[in-house]
Amino acid sequence: MAERKATVTRETKETSVKVELNIDGKGQFEITTGIRFFDHMLSQLAQHGIFDIKLSASGADQHHVIEDVAISLGKAFNQALGDKLGIVRMAHALVPMDEALAMVALDIGGRGYTVFEASFGNSTIDKMPADLIRHFFVSFASESKLNVHAKVMSGINDHHKAEALFKALARALDASTRLDQRLAGRIPSTKDTIED
Repeated sequence: MAERKATVTRETKETSVKVELNIDGKGQFEITTGIRFFDHMLSQLAQHGIFDIKLSASGADQHHVIEDVAISLGKAFNQALGDKLGIVRMAHALVPMDEALAMVALDIGGRGYTVFEASFGNSTIDKMPADLIRHFFVSFASESKLNVHAKVMSGINDHHKAEALFKALARALDASTRLDQRLAGRIPSTKDTIED
């Protein structure tokens, strides 16, 4: 089996991003974006998806840093999955965090689409604009060619709701990117292709 790894570098006038991803990792991470809460959320993605992620990003404002990290990380997932031979493809996860409960269902089907249902009580979470969580999911799904449905089903604390969402995304990504031996290296589609 070919290694499912990718490195993506994105340099613009607004940001500088470098991502190294190993889908078949051990949950190790080195993440520095200059946005403490965002680093915490991305570490959940690595830890609970059991992906190795080395990521550095810098930029003048949080919006563009988070957007460009999502774009770069999405591209890295799409590249690392290659032709997608033998992957499970569709998966979901339901994750509680104290009073919060979040669900993420996804399909690695080659078409980026997001349905995001979550409300936050405050405009920021630990100094990060709360709406950028939705923006991360949308940008990530678009570039990784995923159909993602993400929903906070209950919760009071904004930090808990956000963290449950990222943990659910991690678990669903882990399950959907696993190799199914029964497929014997086939593409899991009646079309016999998943466009990248």
